[in-house]
Amino acid sequence: MPITLTVPEGLLSPQTQAEVFAGLTDAILEVSGLAGNAFMAANIVGSINVLPKERVLAGGKPVAAAFVELKLPEIALATPDAKRAFIAKATDVVEKAGGGRLKREHIWSNIVYAPEGAWGIAGRSYDNAGLVDAIAGTAAL
Repeated sequence: MPITLTVPEGLLSPQTQAEVFAGLTDAILEVSGLAGNAFMAANIVGSINVLPKERVLAGGKPVAAAFVELKLPEIALATPDAKRAFIAKATDVVEKAGGGRLKREHIWSNIVYAPEGAWGIAGRSYDNAGLVDAIAGTAAL
């Protein structure tokens, strides 16, 4: 379940970036009710994009901002409450890491969904039922 965190250079130290990514991972697992699930934990992946300050914009002007994008299969965080809970937790994690250098209103999150059967792990295409089986530990190898 890829996470992409984008921040301007100098906002977060490399160590803090790693801590934020871990916090976002924990937020997904917690909201999904899957904390401790080995399959899910191993498959929350992603990247941290650190851009030159002048390349992170809001209202057309450079600003200290953070963008969190989460890509998921259709079955994940499927309810409006789950989406709201993840976005709130993700915002809290990033805001805290900013240490006062980042305004809450300059943290944006979005959740992007892959359609049924368009989720791949290790070269295998999973449909929703196959993902549920893998998460539950009942998938055939």
